Amino acid sequence: MELRITGTDLPGRDCGDGYTNVHVGIQIRRDPEQIVPADAATATFTTEIEIVDRDGTVDFKGPAVQGRPGSRFVYLTWGNPGDDGDFHMFRRAKLMLDAIDPDVIDRATASGTLTARLGLSDECGMPRCAAVRPPCIAWTA
Repeated sequence: MELRITGTDLPGRDCGDGYTNVHVGIQIRRDPEQIVPADAATATFTTEIEIVDRDGTVDFKGPAVQGRPGSRFVYLTWGNPGDDGDFHMFRRAKLMLDAIDPDVIDRATASGTLTARLGLSDECGMPRCAAVRPPCIAWTA
């Protein structure tokens, strides 16, 4: 199935003390991909995700899925692309998959699409980071 993450309210390319040329991407395995400048109106990321039954418990698999069973998540990675071509990460947001309502999981399994919508700026106008759970993120199918 497809996981589609849409971020709004990005913090801007320059924010806080010393953060310049800020971009955000979805972390696939170890690397950020689908990188978007942080002054865009929205940022949308898509990847494959599989919802599986692991001994009667819902679990997630896929190239962007991180963490241990029971505490899986997807990273949005903040950083700046350097002149050397490397992405210099300074912050990450963990979109916690264990916070998805079971009814949403059932509907996503039926429809083939799981969606997340969240604001990408925190209360201080900085790039959102740390564990992200409702109400800061809305999971739908």
